[in-house]
Amino acid sequence: MRSRSLVCLSGAIAIAASGTVTLSGHDVTTKVTWNREISRIVYARCAQCHQPGSSAFSLLTFQDANPWAQAIRDSVLRRTMPPWGAVKGFGTFRNEQALSQEELGLVENWVNGGAPEGNPNDLPPSARIAAVPPETSTAAALIARDRFTFAGAFVLDGFRVDHAGKIESAQIAVAFPDGRVTPLVWLHDYSASTAHVFLLRRPLAIAPGAELRGIPAGAALELLAAAPTKPRR
Repeated sequence: MRSRSLVCLSGAIAIAASGTVTLSGHDVTTKVTWNREISRIVYARCAQCHQPGSSAFSLLTFQDANPWAQAIRDSVLRRTMPPWGAVKGFGTFRNEQALSQEELGLVENWVNGGAPEGNPNDLPPSARIAAVPPETSTAAALIARDRFTFAGAFVLDGFRVDHAGKIESAQIAVAFPDGRVTPLVWLHDYSASTAHVFLLRRPLAIAPGAELRGIPAGAALELLAAAPTKPRR
């Protein structure tokens, strides 16, 4: 869990650097409220780190979140929060925490419209913090560098990026012998300080002779093998 703590702490620092401004309810121009929409987004996307006792400051209540409203808006629109380090939609991952376009629009609308609290009856009865899929502890089965060719069949479950610095942009894909190309990940502003595992939404069966293309110079991918499926009885 050390890597996740670093991710949370880095995100907290990024928000703190943006400063805090408490928004006044007298200038409300939106129907989007904390109690009805925004609290649910925070519980699903942010509260794993931003809760009492964690490495980052709490965002569980309106009173916690309101002073940070503008910083939250700016951070999520820049895609620096939640920290992910990859472009959403280029590859799919079961542990991805990036906000959807609809969620981004709601946060922006809420903040720009005065960040109202809303009707207390709309607030969920308790903060249901979404569980993050566990980061597998499986050791890397293969280490891929440069233009990597698979010598044998491999079922990819996920990968880690091994790089000491920051990767500005790198599109990594799997090129199959039959000509198909499957996007794997588009690293964007990826930093070793917020390193984490990428777990594919579905394991990817890779044929011998397939190539991993786009790994940046000086970086490596630690490829994690999917667990063998049990035969049906």
